Amino acid sequence: MTLLQTGSLFTAAMVGAIAAVVSILSGLAICDALRHSAGPHTARDVVSWWPLLIYGPWMVASLSILRSALHQRRALHSWSIVLLFSTLATLLCVAQAPRTIAAGTASALPAVAALACFQQLVRQITLTRPPRQAAPRHRNPTASVSVPLKQTAAAAARRGPGRVPPGFPAEDSRAGRSPSHSHGFGYGA
Repeated sequence: MTLLQTGSLFTAAMVGAIAAVVSILSGLAICDALRHSAGPHTARDVVSWWPLLIYGPWMVASLSILRSALHQRRALHSWSIVLLFSTLATLLCVAQAPRTIAAGTASALPAVAALACFQQLVRQITLTRPPRQAAPRHRNPTASVSVPLKQTAAAAARRGPGRVPPGFPAEDSRAGRSPSHSHGFGYGA
């Protein structure tokens, strides 16, 4: 491995570690606000598990995104789930905060920070993986067909006109003939 590759992998590992720490701290910071938002409407034994209803789908979709990033595929559905549950967490925390701009911003910060760190982690994974070689959509017909066409033309000249080469279906000579064949491309018929 070169120094550049080692530095890239080290940076990606650091981003992963920081993203994990920020996500854990974010969950801990939001946990009480989410429990408090569920308190009046939910049974007491369910309230302690309430944050899992927000961060459970978030974590499952996050793992799906990480897996898709490792396979260099898009995960639009999983990103929409992460955004939805990050928005729900943010709104529930802002609703529990005092009605000041500073308190609202402080309560929204953990969910937004976790989302930003996760997005940067996914970017690091996609940058450290070498790009896959994409298969060409269309093959180059001139390179792959030119030799067989020359051989077919030589074989047709030896067989004579009106004979069908082996392996090709026999067609009615009038129906299978195009106008370009009957006129010889304008080189005298």
